[in-house]
Amino acid sequence: MIHISIETECVALIIRVNQQHDFSVIYIGKRLRNRDEYELIPSFEAKQLNGDYTGLYSSAYTSSGTRNLLEPAIQVIHADGNPSLDLKYISHQQNSLDQSNEIILTEIHLNDPVYNSFEVILYYKAYYKENIIEQWTSIKHNETDIVRLLKYSSVNSYFSTFHKYYLTHFHGNWAREMIPEEVQLTAGMKVLDTKLGTRADLFQVPSFLLSLNQPLNHDDENSGEIFAGTLAWTGNYQIQFEIDSLRNLRLIAGINPYASEYFLVPNKEFITPSFLFTYSSEGLSTITHRWHQWARKYRIPDGQGNRLTLLNNWESTFFDFDEQKLTSIIHDARQLGVDLFLLDDGWFGNKYPRDYDSAGLGDWQENRKKLPNGIGYLISQAEANGIKFGIWIEPEMVNPKSELYENHPDWVIKLPNRSEYYFRNQLVLDLSNLEVQEFVYNIVDQLFTNHPNLAYIKWDCNAVIYNAYSPTNSHQSHLYVDYVRGLYDVLERLRTKYPSIPIMLCSGGGGRIDYGILKYFTEFWPSDNTDGLERIFIQWNYSVFFPTIAVCNHVTNWGKQSLKFRTDVAMMGKLGYDLVVSKLNENELKFSQQVLNDYTRLKHIIWYGKLFRLISPYRLNRDIASLIYVNDEQDRAVWFTYLVGHRYLAGSNGAIRLKGLNPMKMYNIQEINIYPGTDQSTIISVQSLSGDYLMTYGLNPIVDIQRPSVVLELTELTI
Repeated sequence: MIHISIETECVALIIRVNQQHDFSVIYIGKRLRNRDEYELIPSFEAKQLNGDYTGLYSSAYTSSGTRNLLEPAIQVIHADGNPSLDLKYISHQQNSLDQSNEIILTEIHLNDPVYNSFEVILYYKAYYKENIIEQWTSIKHNETDIVRLLKYSSVNSYFSTFHKYYLTHFHGNWAREMIPEEVQLTAGMKVLDTKLGTRADLFQVPSFLLSLNQPLNHDDENSGEIFAGTLAWTGNYQIQFEIDSLRNLRLIAGINPYASEYFLVPNKEFITPSFLFTYSSEGLSTITHRWHQWARKYRIPDGQGNRLTLLNNWESTFFDFDEQKLTSIIHDARQLGVDLFLLDDGWFGNKYPRDYDSAGLGDWQENRKKLPNGIGYLISQAEANGIKFGIWIEPEMVNPKSELYENHPDWVIKLPNRSEYYFRNQLVLDLSNLEVQEFVYNIVDQLFTNHPNLAYIKWDCNAVIYNAYSPTNSHQSHLYVDYVRGLYDVLERLRTKYPSIPIMLCSGGGGRIDYGILKYFTEFWPSDNTDGLERIFIQWNYSVFFPTIAVCNHVTNWGKQSLKFRTDVAMMGKLGYDLVVSKLNENELKFSQQVLNDYTRLKHIIWYGKLFRLISPYRLNRDIASLIYVNDEQDRAVWFTYLVGHRYLAGSNGAIRLKGLNPMKMYNIQEINIYPGTDQSTIISVQSLSGDYLMTYGLNPIVDIQRPSVVLELTELTI
């Protein structure tokens, strides 16, 4: 037998090849110190009394059409019409992708002995220090004609060393993103999927947690065995969890095969999107640290660089603005103290002015009435005020009331014989069409060509795909896949030409957030819901998978909370503003200016520090939420605590144990984000407490109805 070990510093995935060249997942979990001991793990062989009648239950990539009885990972129809596939192991190789041997790529080559020109390669990329494993699949053939791919998954895993599986998945809707729900998996199939096409994550995100043997522990994030996975794909996906007859768990994930049969021509390679995962025997906190470290280093552009604070005009003007009003807001941005002014929707369209959301989308010329001197004038005004200038675009979409629609109806995804149906009064452009890809690329390219000092882009995507049909795609079942690939091709070209430009990913909030598209975006907008209380929950759940530096949090007028509360919540991420600065009173402006000064001083702790969620808002009988960011040197930290329950005497009501500090160091603790006029006797200022004391006994931040949010700065006491 052959054992293929795919390992990081702490995580192992072991694949066994038997004498019949069947290949099975025999282990996923904590890495063993002695690699030879993986050979002692028992197999599930065919015709054993354990009930696996096929020997394929634990297959690392289950075929269909032969002896398989369960859900397949791949299903094809060959050129001769035969619907069977029986993949066998051929060979494997493992190579280091960097000089320090921190990234190891494993390739497992498979084919079908009967159709030996049909080849599949399973790829596994192990990030050693970050403990993330990325896997994907390549499919290729040299048959006489087209092979039809009916299903083509990215991953097929098997869990056989645990006895209970608790799935936490995240669902929601507009302004209600990332609602967690935990269910115990039982016999049969649980499916997470989307068929929305573009704004694919609107109802369900492609990220999940599997708590092994016991439910997720909200009281102690440093305990419990957890498998965390996410699919890096910005379109329709399907994630299947199947408890088989042996009470083991099969996991299959990839592009949703719904309406997506793919015709693969000879000698052309089909590459699936990546599935990424990690495992922790030390709870959810470790899971989070691994995602954050990996994403900052390997996925998010400039993940270890800087970000810009900004003032957006959307909630202060919506579509109702002109050059004079924007110039005044730019001056307000300078007074506030942000780095950049972001001009949102409404700046374009002439024949059909973008004065509301049902006209002008797709006509990317400056509106001469609103901006008689163009974008260049606004950029010069921003620079004169010592700040940068950014702009909103939604280049994948079109309003029927637009010149683009009139001139190129064949560029729009819609059925030719049915009435159009609109999402936010718009339709989706067909990015499977090369002409449309060029158009979308040129929208952005011309903005930067015409305005070299343009410093920021907000890229929005507000519609889903209705009436899916491409006037130019020869295979309609390719549309959902080719759309995403076309989008990636455009973004790849733009990132190659403009590698350092910050770009925010937006989709009416968190409608498309995954590690496939985040390869091209420096940050993302998690939700249009900026109510301070709601945002605690939304940001809490995104923080499990995505690094703080990438999460845009804006202070707005949503919600009934105080400006301080809303600001404290927005500060635990990439801080921005979307309110009318000129309507702030003297204390509100002074407070906001001081927060921005403190944020400049502390942002690197928040962006790059390790996040420890101390008190979960999902804990039973919860009153508060509390978390802390600690830098790598463990000499500085920023601690946030919020009141989330409002019953009688709700509050912190006692000490909270901190995490991540150095027990041998002494710390000073000082409250920050103090609103002008606050009673000085209520402000926390503690000198010389040890990390040991703070992590063993703790400290009460005194959060209650009078003090619903408290931010504390910890600094090592140096002698």
